[in-house]
Amino acid sequence: MASSRAKTTTDHDEIKRWVEARGGHPAVVDESGSQENAGQPRIDYLGYSGEEKLRRISWDEFFERLDRHNLAFFYTLNSDSAPDDSEEEQELVFEGEA
Repeated sequence: MASSRAKTTTDHDEIKRWVEARGGHPAVVDESGSQENAGQPRIDYLGYSGEEKLRRISWDEFFERLDRHNLAFFYTLNSDSAPDDSEEEQELVFEGEA
């Protein structure tokens, strides 16, 4: 049975490494999508965009939005599995929530 651990970080290099190792890229909710969520930063993975329309952005813009909104990156990591393990999770949370 795989063991997992959870971590919350605001370290830009750590976030970028984790996301890119899993084929993700920075994005925002497109203004033509949900007005409630327009402009909010997201991580997008090929084939997993969901119902909201996402627009790819640069890492610089992504981190500027994270910092401006006091968001942190929460993730779980299975210690004995490959980076693409489907049991791993990630989300953006307000700093101090996780």
